[in-house]
Amino acid sequence: MRIARSIKIAIYSGLVAAIVGLIAFTLSWNLWELFSGPLPGYSIFLFPGNLSLIYFWHPIFTEEVNFWPKLLMLILGQFVIVCSCVALISGLYEFLVTKRLTRNINQDK
Repeated sequence: MRIARSIKIAIYSGLVAAIVGLIAFTLSWNLWELFSGPLPGYSIFLFPGNLSLIYFWHPIFTEEVNFWPKLLMLILGQFVIVCSCVALISGLYEFLVTKRLTRNINQDK
């Protein structure tokens, strides 16, 4: 049951990161003239998505990809990387907690 909870937390975290990334991208796109460049903090909010664009999608595709497919790749990368990291951290936490609990139970015997 704990694994299902970890996966559920990871998927929700990935969805939240994708929504936050989409909002940050939309604000940055629409307020470009106001800030004379990207939105402050844009690179922080979209770090996982930009990481996937640079190291995963860019070697596969050329830079001449249209806007909408590139936005989809950015948001997909944002979701997948955040979801994977949260699942890994959550699974590691659950593993260490159960290991510590079994060690405490064995010491009590």
